[in-house]
Amino acid sequence: MSKRILVVEDDREIAILVRDYLVRAGFHIDVAYTGIQALDLYQRNKPSLIVLDLMLPEIDGLDIARRVRKDSDIPIIVLTARSSEADRVSGLELGADDYISKPFSPRELVARVRAVLRRSEGGGLKPAVIHVGPVVIDLERHAVAVHGRPIELTPTEFDLLSFLAQHPGRVYTRLQLLEHVQGSTHESFERTIDAHIKNLRHKIEADPKNPDYIMTVHGVGYKFQGAQK
Repeated sequence: MSKRILVVEDDREIAILVRDYLVRAGFHIDVAYTGIQALDLYQRNKPSLIVLDLMLPEIDGLDIARRVRKDSDIPIIVLTARSSEADRVSGLELGADDYISKPFSPRELVARVRAVLRRSEGGGLKPAVIHVGPVVIDLERHAVAVHGRPIELTPTEFDLLSFLAQHPGRVYTRLQLLEHVQGSTHESFERTIDAHIKNLRHKIEADPKNPDYIMTVHGVGYKFQGAQK
């Protein structure tokens, strides 16, 4: 069954271009040109993924992402002309799974959509459950719990956490982690991973500023600490 994608873009030419490429790739597409339309279509049609512009009339993209994240971990790909590092980090810290700057390649966008959807469906992970202290990562069900409490993660956050947890003690550079979660480092930058790690720590660590599990290796990258049970 084809996945439904919500494209939120106020530039009609870009919206139609994105829609046409995604339709040819086999997806069902809804298009919203304003923030209000976007929230309405999101509530009514429950898409599998959102391609989200940031600069929108009525309600901006960051506010839409914030509202969506209150009740859903649906994948979000930010597509925008805002190219500053601060804007990118803001989007990622709100839970976006990927970030593509304009101008962009429509084929690259389709590839990113497919990659994020694969991660949201488990990406072919072997059935397994990882127990590290109070943290339980169910690779088959794509679920995480801490002290028995379910934790909502975005697909990218889950992919990053499960990858690190499956290789405890091994140090990965930011570029290696980017290549794993995005399939490439195209248009990416180191703070992408930093933003995802910050989100993960707030969700699974008792004290995010003094983490027990996701450790920073200064000058190198990150590692997962703790023996699996």
